[in-house]
Amino acid sequence: MTLTPTRTNADPRWQFIRDVLVFQVKLLLDNVRDFALVPVSLGAAIIDLVFKGEREGALFYKVLRWGAHSEEVIDVYSAIEHHDPGDFQVNPEYTVDAVIARLEGVLVRECEKGGTAASIKAAMDRAIDQLHDETAKLGRKNHE
Repeated sequence: MTLTPTRTNADPRWQFIRDVLVFQVKLLLDNVRDFALVPVSLGAAIIDLVFKGEREGALFYKVLRWGAHSEEVIDVYSAIEHHDPGDFQVNPEYTVDAVIARLEGVLVRECEKGGTAASIKAAMDRAIDQLHDETAKLGRKNHE
């Protein structure tokens, strides 16, 4: 049984207005959840650092699981599930996690080499410049 209204017979204008209103409510809920997760996740991390749990970071990861579950429940972008995705495709090399992993790799390599603060900064600058060059090329390619 589904509680989602059927979209096939709806007047497109009113469906659009509904989607805008529901999106705004979901954004508000999502942001309240994110705002609450900042102190809750930091508190859980501090508790995990001070008190030994069943595994390292158990409480923190429990908060993350709750956050991920609540994100699925809120489902901010559900209004576009039945729409053509268009040109929006995520390049896995440029997700936040991928960029952080790349910069982290540079930092770790420089530290392992015994790099100074100046050499670490220079290596990070080169890595960021490389990211800028790569994404600029992708941007030009996508606009051609």
